[in-house]
This record gives sequence, C-alpha cells and structure tokens, in this order.
Amino acid sequence: AGRLFDGGIDPLVGALSDRTRSRWGRRRPWIVGAALPLAACLWLLFTPPLGDAGVGAWWFGSTMFATFLAWTLVTVPYEALGAEITRDYDERTAVFALRDGALLLGTLVAAASPAIAGALLGMEPGPAAEAARFRAVALGYAPLILAACVACAWKVAEKPQHAVPEAAESGRRSLRESWRSMRDNRPFVILLASYTVAALGSNLPGTLILFYVEYVLGSRHADLLLLLYMVTGVAFLPLWVRLAGRADKKASWLAATAVNTVAFAGVAFLGEGDEGWYALLVVLSGVGFGATVALPSSMQADVIDYDELRTGRRREGLYLGAWSIARKAAAALGVGLGLRVLEASGYVPGVPQGPAVKQALSVLYAVVPCACNAAGFALALAYPITRGRHAAIAAAIEARRRGEDIEDPLRPGVMLSAPGAATEKTDA
Repeated sequence: AGRLFDGGIDPLVGALSDRTRSRWGRRRPWIVGAALPLAACLWLLFTPPLGDAGVGAWWFGSTMFATFLAWTLVTVPYEALGAEITRDYDERTAVFALRDGALLLGTLVAAASPAIAGALLGMEPGPAAEAARFRAVALGYAPLILAACVACAWKVAEKPQHAVPEAAESGRRSLRESWRSMRDNRPFVILLASYTVAALGSNLPGTLILFYVEYVLGSRHADLLLLLYMVTGVAFLPLWVRLAGRADKKASWLAATAVNTVAFAGVAFLGEGDEGWYALLVVLSGVGFGATVALPSSMQADVIDYDELRTGRRREGLYLGAWSIARKAAAALGVGLGLRVLEASGYVPGVPQGPAVKQALSVLYAVVPCACNAAGFALALAYPITRGRHAAIAAAIEARRRGEDIEDPLRPGVMLSAPGAATEKTDA
C-alpha cells in the first residue's frame, strides 16, 4: 500500500514541478524545500516509541507514508532535473550512468548501515540494541539528506527552458489530457511497457536472495554475494557507456539485458552446495546489470524530447512521474505475488524447508525474472529512436522554435505546424 501510494502521487508532483516558475528554476525549489521534511520523517520513522505494539504499528504506518510523500517531493524533481541537464544524445548516457551507478553504490551503503552502526555501538543483541542502532542510522542520514539536497541545488544549475510555457497555451490542460498525449507518444509507450514487464520479475531476486541462498544453496553469504553482483554491475557500467556511444542506446540496452538474463538463467539449475557456481553466474549476470538500470534512464530523456517536438512543452516531471508509477507498481505487485506464492508452497520461517519450497524459490528467484526480461526484450525491439532519429528530432525542435513547419521524424507524412497540432500531409 505504501509503494502504491508513493507511485500514485508521483505524476502529480512531477506535473506541479513542470509548472513551477521561480528565479531558482523549476526543480531546485522542490529539492531544497522538501529536504527538511524528508529528514524529519526519516528520523521519526527510525525512532518509534517503544513498549506498546499497537502504538508502534500506527507510528510505523503513518511515518512510512509521510516519508514516502517527502521522498517523492525530492526525488521526482531531482530525476526530472537529470533529464534536462543536457540535450546531447551521448552525454546523457554518461550523466545517467554516473547518477545510477552512484545510486547502486549508495544502496549498498544504506543496506549495510544498520550493521555498521551496530558494530560501532558494540551493544549486545536485543530490542534496546536494535532501537539504538536505528537511532544512530537516522542520526547519520538526517543531516546527510539535508546536505546532499542543498549541495545538489547549489551546484547543479537548471538550463533555460525554450518550450512553450503553460500560460501561453489555450487554457490549462488537465492531467487527463496530459495522459492522453503521453499515450500517443509511441516511443514512450514502448519503453515503458518493456521496462514494466521486465520490472515485474526483476524485483524478485532482490527480495528473495536471502531465502534462496540460505534454503536452496545452503549458504550464509547472501550479503557478500549481493555485494559481488552490484559491484560488478557498477564496475562494467563505463564499458556499456562507451559501447552505447559507439553503437546505439537501444542496441547496448538489449545486449546488456541478454547478458544479464542468459547468465542468470543458470541459477535455476543450482542446488545445495553450489555456492561457487552461483558466485560465477552472479558475476557474469552482473556484467550487464548496471546498463539495464542506466540506459533506460537516458532513453527516457530522449522520448521526452520527442514529446517536446509534438507538444512544444518540456514535461520531464510528468513523464518521470508516470515512469515511477510503473516502476513502483511493478515492484509492489511482483514482490507481493511472489511472497504469496512462496507462502502457499509451504514456507515456514526459521525451519528447514521442504522440496516444494525450494522448487518455488528457484522458480520465483530465477525463472520468473528471466521470463519477464525476455518478454521486455521482445517489446523493446519496436523502440524507434536511434541516434540518427534523435538527431532529426533535435533538429526539428530547433526548426519549430524558428516557426517552421516540419515533418515528424518518426511519422513520415505527418506535418507539425504549431505546438500540439499535427495534420496529415495531402496533395491539396
């Protein structure tokens, strides 16, 4: 419920940030303004009142929803800012590789921070130690969030907007009309569908790795194996950026997806004692992992350029909000159904698991994600924006700014004469 709520408000926040006009730009006021509420919500989430389970449950639920809201107010404008920093086809790939690579490394640090805090505190295990550990985590992260948001807004200048402002349009378009125009953006629909289908399965391994490694492989090293996977993904990301610069984003993304999927498919055939083989497959799969995260982000910015060509507006926030809905809904649905299936197979916490549970874990952990990746791969084959076509889109945007009528680079025969208007070319 929390993730669905989080995803549901993303397009609204994105659309509001698109329409924001200030001397500091459209995105930076949101990033700075929501930083303090986010830090406060995180502190409250990690420092609940102790002793009453009922009060604690309500505290957790309310502060979690508040944290998700504050998080959205920061991250949707932040991601939109990334999409508009540069219009260059290849520079975008480098920017998003840096951003998403840092995100992966930050995720590892965040996942390890409770253990690090516990080691520094040196307390005996127990409820009091748990409370002290998470209070220490909150004490570290709350000021870090404030510092990071202020530094981002201070150092990252927004580009001037050349698109038609909202006030110049004939009336304010409703969110429903915006959804309709997004639906007509074919490259966006293909990219979103491909990513969403793949995400339905790709969220399962991160959730089930502890179960799979312990009960199927009989190992206690899930944390180290996950670290190996993510570090490999970050290490090979620069190579994929270079490949995308020489070839094309779509081709590089599909190649990375194929490497990631084919290698990971072997995990379905492992069993107890196969930790070494699993580590090898994790490294091979991790080779393509980073690119499957960063390249779609760069491609998102390209489809937003196409939206500007068609509508005359820059709507990074709205598009990133819609993307966020799909990403979070896929995570909630995929993980929720996966855990239900695991429960139905007979899983009982804290005891040795039977063959049915181990088989279910292998299917959910390896087979389902690979099948979803394969389906997403097939959908992505229809994605139409190549390097050459993006150059044509950029040139067409400049021509429209000069008041020229131009032909849609992705729809031969369709002329674009005014922002938001498209008419079929006829002999008359």
